Parts: sequence; C-alpha cells; structure tokens
Amino acid sequence: MNTSLPSSSCPAAFRAAPRPRLALPAAALLLATLVGCAAPPADHGELLRHRTPGSDFPIAAAVEVPPGATTVYLSGQVPPIVDRSLPSGDPRSYGPDTRTQTLGVLRSIEEQLRALGLGMGDVVKMQVFLVADPRKGNAMDFGGFMEAYTQYFGTAAQPQLPVRSVFQVAALAHPAWLVEIEVTAVRMPGAAPRR
Repeated sequence: MNTSLPSSSCPAAFRAAPRPRLALPAAALLLATLVGCAAPPADHGELLRHRTPGSDFPIAAAVEVPPGATTVYLSGQVPPIVDRSLPSGDPRSYGPDTRTQTLGVLRSIEEQLRALGLGMGDVVKMQVFLVADPRKGNAMDFGGFMEAYTQYFGTAAQPQLPVRSVFQVAALAHPAWLVEIEVTAVRMPGAAPRR
C-alpha cells in the first residue's frame, strides 16, 4: 500500500525527504520497556513497621512492605453466633457487646489466616466498622473494641501492630452485628507457612 502523497500536494522539502521508518522507533520503545522490566532482583528486605513517635497507642503509624512479598486480602469478618439457644436476630446470640463480638471476629480472622499459612503477626492493615451501641448512648464502643484488640495485637506473644482505621457506621448487614473487621496480611518471600 502506497501511503505517500502525490508530489504535487507536498512542499518541495517534504518530497525529497525519505519516508520515516517506524521499525526503529518501535524497536527502541520495546527495548526500553524490556530493560525496565528486567531490573535486577530486588533485595527482599524486611517488613518495616513504624511507630508513632512518643506514642504507645497499639497501632503502627505506617508499614513498608518489601518487594517480592505477597499481599493477602481477607474479606470483612463479622461476629459468629456464640449462643445458639437464642434466635439469630437477637443481638445477644452474637455476643452482648462490642468487646465480645470483636473477640469472636478476631478469632475468626486468626483461624482464616492460619488456614492460609499466616498468623496475626502478618497483618499489616486493618479496617474496623463499629455500629453505635444503644447501651453506650448510641456511640460506638471504642473502649470495648480496644479491650479485645489488645488481646491479639501488641502483646508479648504477638507484638506486631498493623496500620488501622476505625469507623462508626450506621448499620451492618445484620441488625445484631456491632462490628465488622477486614484485614490485609503479607506473606514474606521464602516464609514457611504457619499452621
């Protein structure tokens, strides 16, 4: 296919110039892309957790995940039924308060992580959704949440802390639930699965 314009419609300077060849620029672009992708293997390093200076609050201010680590996202976990003698719509069947429900949720997260060969120390991010508790003046029970949270994070047995956000929400999918938690964990390269 001839893509050149008739010589009568082109200025003289363009008629004499050879047609540009696309193969050379395309090859240069491909080479640049491949060189960028073929960077030397990164030092896998370690997971870095930054504390908030001057604070002992049990969350990380930031977490740095090294190259080569695998990110594992867990869906939001909700309270399990703890009292099967009560109807499932009864808030007490999931635990009478935010603290009890949070303990159930964190146990579920721990079990799910364990099934994936991970542990609570591998959690790098946590998002918490708390529903207002009528027994707490229609405010979220942050203190009750923290009582449960600190049994799993920042302990002598499990000192690792995630970055974390806690939100008060109007409601969750079930009217009896006071808490839902989702986490992101990291599997380090070469780490043996924890069971």
